[in-house]
Amino acid sequence: MEEGKNNNVSPPFLRINPSKILPLRILQFLLLLLAIGISFSFLSMFMIRYVGSSQITISSFTTPNSSSLPCFMKSPSSPSLMHDMNETELFWRASMVPLINQYPFARTKKIAFMFLTIGSLPMAPLWERFFNGHHKLYSIYIHSSPSYQHNFNSSSVFYKRKIPSQTVEWGTMSMCDAERRLLANALLDVSNEWFILLSESCIPIQNFSSVYESLSRSNLSFMGSFDDPGASGRGRYSWNMRPEVDISQWRKGSQWFEVERRLAVHIISDSIYYRKFKEFCTPSCYVDEHYFQTMMSIQFPHLLANRTLTWVDWSRGGAHPATFGKEDITAKLFEWILEDHGCDLVGGLCFLFARKFAPDALEPLLQISSEVFGF
Repeated sequence: MEEGKNNNVSPPFLRINPSKILPLRILQFLLLLLAIGISFSFLSMFMIRYVGSSQITISSFTTPNSSSLPCFMKSPSSPSLMHDMNETELFWRASMVPLINQYPFARTKKIAFMFLTIGSLPMAPLWERFFNGHHKLYSIYIHSSPSYQHNFNSSSVFYKRKIPSQTVEWGTMSMCDAERRLLANALLDVSNEWFILLSESCIPIQNFSSVYESLSRSNLSFMGSFDDPGASGRGRYSWNMRPEVDISQWRKGSQWFEVERRLAVHIISDSIYYRKFKEFCTPSCYVDEHYFQTMMSIQFPHLLANRTLTWVDWSRGGAHPATFGKEDITAKLFEWILEDHGCDLVGGLCFLFARKFAPDALEPLLQISSEVFGF
């Protein structure tokens, strides 16, 4: 062995170039960061899935009252029907129709009772008896003067059932606007299948079960629609209604109707006939007696019974039907109203409701309701 030779010097293949140490450490550092990032991502996914799921809103259709449903497709979770939608948004939302007819949740069909009134509902106590015990099968909507404040207590079925309303003038298109507004608000609840328009002077003359069964077994909507050749029928027609409405298509009927959901959507979605009637069916035309009746007769004649479910007495003559007060309320009056008139309603019932009843008729009506009406 040579003297002074350094025996600790590494062989050439084990020597590390100091200039390559720094890039190697940088690569190791970057790989470490990548590993940490991947680990953190998996951890985050785990936390979201198993820990934070209760904090996340997932759109699903489990029940018509579920808070996960879009607001325009569910039953109101609170009694109040007031909202801040303008009418363009309201009618747009209400006109939405699913292309799949099978609902992805349990749907119990309901009747929407729509009250068109100036102010109070003097027959409310009688209606309370009618609705008692059937809360899952109906909805209530009230359109009254914007300034009128109802004072129903929180236990009433009418509590906070007023919709955003506007002023209505008799004989003008504002009357039909109010009816369309009621339909649009009621259509927001996908459980509503039948829609009944009523006034503050209307009363039920059948019990709730009979009304529900009659509507559910019928495949027709009940809107009076007939050709009246006289002055109060064709005499109100304007030739400006052409070409959308020919005089041979002009119809007249009662304002008070019952329609099923498909027709309700078409009524609130219409723009063609609406413009014609608003412009050319002026107050002396009484648009509420012709607009829906003519439009539905043209578009869906096969779905109409061409009569109303609401009895009214026109036998006394004049521009308005007879009003019944306290002295008129007897069992014989309703025997006469409820007798067989040869109607085609399932179950042999010609009429389910009646009008016009004065406020002072309430007490005698309550006294005979159990015996005569069955509630």
